[in-house]
Amino acid sequence: MEVVYEDNHIIIVNKAPGEIVQGDKTGDKPLCDIVKEWLKEKYAKPGNVFLGVAHRLDRPVAGLVVFAKTSKALARLNEMFRNGEVHKTYWAITANKPEQEEALLTHYITTVEKTNKSYAYVSPKKDAKEARLKYRLIASSERYYLLEVNLLTGRKHQIRVQLSAIGSPIRGDLKYGAKRSNPDGSISLLARRIQFIHPVSKQEIDVTAPVPDDKLWKALEEGV
Repeated sequence: MEVVYEDNHIIIVNKAPGEIVQGDKTGDKPLCDIVKEWLKEKYAKPGNVFLGVAHRLDRPVAGLVVFAKTSKALARLNEMFRNGEVHKTYWAITANKPEQEEALLTHYITTVEKTNKSYAYVSPKKDAKEARLKYRLIASSERYYLLEVNLLTGRKHQIRVQLSAIGSPIRGDLKYGAKRSNPDGSISLLARRIQFIHPVSKQEIDVTAPVPDDKLWKALEEGV
């Protein structure tokens, strides 16, 4: 487990692809339990350790996850995420170059829980939620393109389904149109940077995750 920031109220962890943030029907050990155990051991805490989940990342996605170490921080973080006061920047690798090198995407997303899949529509639809993001092309190789994505709303599988809707599915994301999977089962989407005003101290927090230890990621990062 890689801790990239910690203080008395919050801890930010660099999640590996394949890890789940919270427990689910698979029964696999979630990241929140791993962090709790790490805190318990580090501080020799007796009894249960408080750890609040303020947001999640999809299982095949890597990158930054913020946890609250106090109930005060959790309540304020939850409100900040709801109000769009936490700024998240993602990096995504695609095999298809978008028609525009920079754009604001607006779609209307519905989710089928049974199949755990979202669908994006260009016009409003009953029960669909508006989804907005900005992206820009920041690097490329012979076969792949690196996009920087800023989320303006937080919908289920939003980046994955919106990039797929413009013909640029994320590398390895078979669910949303990639032609082949990644060897490790990940998708090439990284929660790269997170910025917000600390819920208690009011200091500015600005944290960046390293790219995965992978030749393609490293090569594209060098091109930024």
